[in-house]
Amino acid sequence: MQRKSKRRRGAATKRPSHHVTHHTSVPTGRAAYAETRRWLLARHGPVCAYCGLKKPALTLTLDHVTPRRGQTAYDRRDNLVLACKRCNSAKADKPFLAYLLAQKSRALNLLKYGEHLSDGIIEMASHVAGVSVPKGPRRVFFGPDPDDESPYADSPYKE
Repeated sequence: MQRKSKRRRGAATKRPSHHVTHHTSVPTGRAAYAETRRWLLARHGPVCAYCGLKKPALTLTLDHVTPRRGQTAYDRRDNLVLACKRCNSAKADKPFLAYLLAQKSRALNLLKYGEHLSDGIIEMASHVAGVSVPKGPRRVFFGPDPDDESPYADSPYKE
């Protein structure tokens, strides 16, 4: 006698083998957050991406620039920055544009410490900051641009 298995309503089912996992919506585990945190600390040091102040590394938190609100699609590295506890709690779940509009310096700092962010975030932050952003993978926001010669190269005050 062959036993028939009855499937209960709402029971979990296995994914078919042809199912494609989309990395933008995969829940991010602690290991991925820790790696992103290490990566940001190595890249920028222990600096808050909003206020630009140097803080002890252990006190900095990872902040979702575009709030998650329960959606795992925003757990990508191009939506995460280091933030001090004060800025992170002040921003809370506000849309990042509203938070940046309250202080222009926040937008400038986000451009400086968030060049890895998505193009949409960079574009909106640059409008708030009032700066133009180069297109493409080679973004230079601060410091000399190696392709441009300084108009002050002939200055007699140059040391």
